[in-house]
Amino acid sequence: MRVERVVPDLVSQSMEEAKHFYDAVFGFQPVMDHGWIVTLSDPRNSSSQISLMTHDETAPVVPEVSIQVDDVDAAYAAALQAGSEIVHPLTDEPWGVRRFFVRDPDGHVLNVLSHG
Repeated sequence: MRVERVVPDLVSQSMEEAKHFYDAVFGFQPVMDHGWIVTLSDPRNSSSQISLMTHDETAPVVPEVSIQVDDVDAAYAAALQAGSEIVHPLTDEPWGVRRFFVRDPDGHVLNVLSHG
């Protein structure tokens, strides 16, 4: 299993103000917008990204970071093998990702995903 991308997820109480802030200060533009989650990116460097979330559409909590991997099933098996707490089970989401949430030893919730 290989990590392909890591994106911080920030809870936003005011999505429009937050989008304006990240555009005005860093030049970040939306590259994905589902309403409840917006991912912003530097148009000159697509590896620089941040996600803003009002809530999570199907999970009980908002994760602190999203980690995209090439094999989410292998990552899920590794998390189970390690005895980690699974916060949201391995799920095929309607927006085209397969993901699960796991809690790290310090209590941080990680969204581990692969695209379609």
